[in-house]
Amino acid sequence: MSKLSTISAKIPDDIYREFKLRVSVGKRSAFIRDAIFEKLQKTPRPEKLLEVEDRVRRLEVGLSEIKKSLTKLEVLTFDRDQINLYAFCIDTLDQKIVDYLLHSNGATTSELAGKLNTNRWLVLNRLRRIQKTSAEQLGKAVVQYYSGIKRGKKRAWWLEEELVESQQSPSLQQGP
Repeated sequence: MSKLSTISAKIPDDIYREFKLRVSVGKRSAFIRDAIFEKLQKTPRPEKLLEVEDRVRRLEVGLSEIKKSLTKLEVLTFDRDQINLYAFCIDTLDQKIVDYLLHSNGATTSELAGKLNTNRWLVLNRLRRIQKTSAEQLGKAVVQYYSGIKRGKKRAWWLEEELVESQQSPSLQQGP
Protein backbone atom coordinates (compact mmCIF):
# COMPACT_ATOMS: atom_id res chain seq x y z
CA MET A 1 0.00 0.00 0.00
CA SER A 2 1.17 3.52 -0.76
CA LYS A 3 1.68 6.32 1.71
CA LEU A 4 -1.39 7.01 3.87
CA SER A 5 -2.91 10.44 4.45
CA THR A 6 -5.05 11.53 7.34
CA ILE A 7 -8.51 12.98 6.73
CA SER A 8 -11.26 14.13 9.02
CA ALA A 9 -14.98 13.95 8.38
CA LYS A 10 -18.02 15.23 10.19
CA ILE A 11 -20.89 12.77 10.39
CA PRO A 12 -24.20 12.89 12.26
CA ASP A 13 -24.17 11.59 15.87
CA ASP A 14 -26.65 8.79 15.22
CA ILE A 15 -24.46 7.40 12.40
CA TYR A 16 -21.35 7.69 14.61
CA ARG A 17 -23.07 5.73 17.44
CA GLU A 18 -24.08 3.02 14.96
CA PHE A 19 -20.51 2.98 13.59
CA LYS A 20 -19.08 2.53 17.12
CA LEU A 21 -21.47 -0.37 17.79
CA ARG A 22 -20.81 -2.27 14.56
CA VAL A 23 -17.07 -1.74 13.98
CA SER A 24 -14.48 -2.61 16.59
CA VAL A 25 -11.84 -0.08 17.72
CA GLY A 26 -8.85 -1.54 15.84
CA LYS A 27 -10.68 -1.94 12.50
CA ARG A 28 -12.37 1.44 12.13
CA SER A 29 -9.69 3.05 9.92
CA ALA A 30 -9.66 0.07 7.54
CA PHE A 31 -13.47 0.11 7.43
CA ILE A 32 -13.58 3.80 6.46
CA ARG A 33 -10.77 3.31 3.94
CA ASP A 34 -12.63 0.40 2.30
CA ALA A 35 -15.92 2.33 2.28
CA ILE A 36 -14.29 5.28 0.52
CA PHE A 37 -12.57 2.95 -1.97
CA GLU A 38 -15.89 1.19 -2.79
CA LYS A 39 -17.66 4.50 -3.29
CA LEU A 40 -14.87 5.73 -5.59
CA GLN A 41 -15.15 2.56 -7.69
CA LYS A 42 -18.83 3.33 -8.31
CA THR A 43 -18.23 7.01 -9.17
CA PRO A 44 -17.15 7.60 -12.80
CA ARG A 45 -14.01 9.59 -13.48
CA PRO A 46 -14.43 13.06 -15.01
CA GLU A 47 -12.43 12.17 -18.12
CA LYS A 48 -14.68 9.14 -18.67
CA LEU A 49 -17.73 11.41 -18.37
CA LEU A 50 -16.27 13.79 -20.93
CA GLU A 51 -15.53 10.86 -23.23
CA VAL A 52 -19.10 9.58 -22.90
CA GLU A 53 -20.51 13.08 -23.50
CA ASP A 54 -18.38 13.39 -26.63
CA ARG A 55 -19.60 10.02 -27.91
CA VAL A 56 -23.24 10.98 -27.23
CA ARG A 57 -22.73 14.30 -29.04
CA ARG A 58 -21.28 12.49 -32.07
CA LEU A 59 -24.20 10.02 -32.03
CA GLU A 60 -26.68 12.91 -31.94
CA VAL A 61 -25.00 14.53 -34.94
CA GLY A 62 -25.09 11.24 -36.82
CA LEU A 63 -28.71 10.69 -35.89
CA SER A 64 -29.67 14.14 -37.13
CA GLU A 65 -27.98 13.39 -40.47
CA ILE A 66 -29.93 10.13 -40.72
CA LYS A 67 -33.19 11.95 -39.90
CA LYS A 68 -32.42 14.56 -42.55
CA SER A 69 -31.80 11.84 -45.14
CA LEU A 70 -34.97 9.99 -44.17
CA THR A 71 -36.94 13.21 -44.47
CA LYS A 72 -35.68 13.61 -48.02
CA LEU A 73 -36.52 9.99 -48.80
CA GLU A 74 -39.99 10.43 -47.32
CA VAL A 75 -40.72 12.91 -50.10
CA LEU A 76 -39.58 10.40 -52.70
CA THR A 77 -41.55 7.49 -51.26
CA PHE A 78 -45.07 8.89 -51.39
CA ASP A 79 -47.58 7.59 -48.89
CA ARG A 80 -50.78 9.59 -48.52
CA ASP A 81 -50.87 9.26 -44.75
CA GLN A 82 -47.21 10.19 -44.37
CA ILE A 83 -46.78 13.11 -46.78
CA ASN A 84 -45.27 16.26 -45.39
CA LEU A 85 -46.67 19.34 -47.12
CA TYR A 86 -43.86 21.45 -45.70
CA ALA A 87 -41.27 19.41 -47.61
CA PHE A 88 -41.95 21.59 -50.66
CA CYS A 89 -41.43 24.85 -48.77
CA ILE A 90 -38.11 26.63 -49.13
CA ASP A 91 -38.63 29.29 -46.47
CA THR A 92 -41.05 30.68 -43.90
CA LEU A 93 -43.15 32.45 -46.53
CA ASP A 94 -43.90 29.13 -48.23
CA GLN A 95 -44.71 27.59 -44.86
CA LYS A 96 -47.10 30.46 -44.07
CA ILE A 97 -48.81 29.95 -47.43
CA VAL A 98 -49.29 26.24 -46.73
CA ASP A 99 -50.48 27.01 -43.18
CA TYR A 100 -53.06 29.47 -44.47
CA LEU A 101 -54.29 27.04 -47.13
CA LEU A 102 -54.62 24.34 -44.48
CA HIS A 103 -56.65 26.59 -42.19
CA SER A 104 -58.82 28.23 -44.82
CA ASN A 105 -59.12 25.23 -47.19
CA GLY A 106 -58.24 27.52 -50.10
CA ALA A 107 -57.45 31.12 -50.96
CA THR A 108 -56.98 33.52 -53.84
CA THR A 109 -53.55 35.01 -54.44
CA SER A 110 -54.87 38.45 -53.44
CA GLU A 111 -56.24 37.04 -50.18
CA LEU A 112 -52.94 35.31 -49.40
CA ALA A 113 -50.92 38.42 -50.24
CA GLY A 114 -53.09 40.51 -47.94
CA LYS A 115 -52.83 38.09 -45.03
CA LEU A 116 -49.06 37.66 -45.44
CA ASN A 117 -48.34 41.34 -46.15
CA THR A 118 -46.51 40.63 -49.38
CA ASN A 119 -46.78 41.03 -53.14
CA ARG A 120 -49.51 39.06 -54.97
CA TRP A 121 -47.06 38.08 -57.72
CA LEU A 122 -44.60 36.69 -55.19
CA VAL A 123 -47.36 34.54 -53.71
CA LEU A 124 -48.40 33.38 -57.18
CA ASN A 125 -44.83 32.42 -58.10
CA ARG A 126 -44.39 30.53 -54.83
CA LEU A 127 -47.64 28.62 -55.34
CA ARG A 128 -46.62 27.69 -58.89
CA ARG A 129 -43.22 26.51 -57.68
CA ILE A 130 -44.81 24.38 -54.91
CA GLN A 131 -47.21 22.95 -57.49
CA LYS A 132 -44.45 22.14 -59.98
CA THR A 133 -42.04 20.68 -57.40
CA SER A 134 -44.67 18.49 -55.78
CA ALA A 135 -45.90 17.25 -59.16
CA GLU A 136 -42.36 16.32 -60.18
CA GLN A 137 -41.57 14.52 -56.93
CA LEU A 138 -44.91 12.91 -56.12
CA GLY A 139 -46.50 12.60 -59.51
CA LYS A 140 -49.38 14.71 -58.16
CA ALA A 141 -49.40 18.38 -57.19
CA VAL A 142 -50.24 19.21 -53.56
CA VAL A 143 -51.78 22.57 -54.55
CA GLN A 144 -54.19 23.13 -57.44
CA TYR A 145 -55.57 26.25 -59.07
CA TYR A 146 -59.28 26.17 -59.85
CA SER A 147 -60.66 29.06 -61.92
CA GLY A 148 -64.33 28.29 -61.29
CA ILE A 149 -66.32 28.84 -58.10
CA LYS A 150 -65.58 26.38 -55.31
CA ARG A 151 -66.82 26.82 -51.73
CA GLY A 152 -67.70 30.43 -52.44
CA LYS A 153 -64.29 31.40 -53.83
CA LYS A 154 -63.57 32.13 -57.46
CA ARG A 155 -60.13 31.64 -59.06
CA ALA A 156 -58.48 30.28 -55.93
CA TRP A 157 -55.69 27.88 -54.95
CA TRP A 158 -56.63 24.71 -53.07
CA LEU A 159 -54.69 21.98 -51.34
CA GLU A 160 -55.34 18.53 -52.74
CA GLU A 161 -58.36 17.26 -50.77
CA GLU A 162 -56.91 13.78 -50.15
CA LEU A 163 -53.86 15.35 -48.57
CA VAL A 164 -55.80 17.82 -46.44
CA GLU A 165 -57.82 14.98 -44.89
CA SER A 166 -54.67 13.10 -43.89
CA GLN A 167 -52.87 16.16 -42.45
CA GLN A 168 -52.56 16.88 -38.75
CA SER A 169 -52.79 20.34 -37.29
CA PRO A 170 -49.81 22.37 -38.59
CA SER A 171 -48.89 23.46 -35.07
CA LEU A 172 -48.30 19.82 -34.10
CA GLN A 173 -46.42 18.97 -37.26
CA GLN A 174 -42.71 19.60 -37.73
CA GLY A 175 -41.15 20.62 -40.97
CA PRO A 176 -38.06 18.95 -42.46
